Amino acid sequence: MNAARGSLLGIEPLDALEILKILKFARSMNPHKPRALLKGKRIALLFYEASTRTRSSFEIAAKALGAYTVVVHASGSSIEKGESLLDTGYTLRAVGADAIVIRHPNAGAPHLMASRIDVPVINAGDGMHEHPSQALLDAYTILRNKKTLKGLHIAIIGDIFHSRVARSSCHLWSKLGAKVTLCGPPELVPDVAVTLAPNLSITRHMDEALRGTDVVMLLRVQKERLAGLKIHLPDYIARYQMTTARLKIARRDAIVMHPGPIIRGMELTDDVADGAQSRIIEEVHNGVPTRMAILARAMGRMR
Repeated sequence: MNAARGSLLGIEPLDALEILKILKFARSMNPHKPRALLKGKRIALLFYEASTRTRSSFEIAAKALGAYTVVVHASGSSIEKGESLLDTGYTLRAVGADAIVIRHPNAGAPHLMASRIDVPVINAGDGMHEHPSQALLDAYTILRNKKTLKGLHIAIIGDIFHSRVARSSCHLWSKLGAKVTLCGPPELVPDVAVTLAPNLSITRHMDEALRGTDVVMLLRVQKERLAGLKIHLPDYIARYQMTTARLKIARRDAIVMHPGPIIRGMELTDDVADGAQSRIIEEVHNGVPTRMAILARAMGRMR
């Protein structure tokens, strides 16, 4: 069985035109002025991993469109008793779910569900694979601050190897004509990362990555992972922490982004996180209209 029409399993299969359609429709979405595009629809939010931003914004987005939501966590449900992914999907479909939003620690889990369940499936993050709704909301945020993605220079700094956000973003930004530079130590940004998408390059030097940059995307770096890779935390901070001094190397109107959760004092300083060039809170805000557009698309209501 092919995935139901309206499913969003990743950015990689989408072409530039479809991406731009979603982003354009998101601009017409206003969570403060509800639109009953999905009145009476039931959206299941199936989260096998903890989430704050993604789960809550999908829930608010669904309700702003007039849909009902049911949130299912791995703990406190039959999943905890050993129920399989597909059996959980069959159950949600049987009780009337019209679409399923799923986050799962295993890459490919949304694709498996979409191949067996006859309702749209939306990938809210699967393992180290993709996080398409985050990439779309980040593109939406950039386009609220820049006229176009075409020709922009974007730097992604941090743990690219383990980041599903980075994968989706690289696919999307490359499709829309941006030049992307990946920056970090080789353990977190292996050379093979340049095969993710066209227009990618790698540097180990942050100053080089920032020079002439229009957008700086910082990624979360786990202290435990650094320790496991024998990367000393003070060394990482000295080489890759975003500071106000380093930000001056980028273009004067460069914006700073981070998909969250941010770790102050590690990936970036307070001055950068709260500074005039930061768009971190704006990203969270933009998650709702973007996910409204994604849900409307899933139900065939994206006009």
